[in-house]
Amino acid sequence: MSRVCELTGKKAMVGNNVSHAMNKTKRKFNANLVKKRFFIPEEDKWVTLKVSTSALKTINKIGISAAIKEARAKGFYK
Repeated sequence: MSRVCELTGKKAMVGNNVSHAMNKTKRKFNANLVKKRFFIPEEDKWVTLKVSTSALKTINKIGISAAIKEARAKGFYK
């Protein structure tokens, strides 16, 4: 499974580990993802999504229906 948020499209970034001697080696910064179930009252069903924690804050603010509608418009969700 890829580590990509289903609502925002956030995914892993690439960067460097930098030692005290300034040696640089490649590393990955993974997105902070959680698997969460949401109830959608309009469709009267439960949906399990893998979302970033920042997307959870957005869902709490605008609601799951609006967040899914926005993600569909941007092409991230189904």
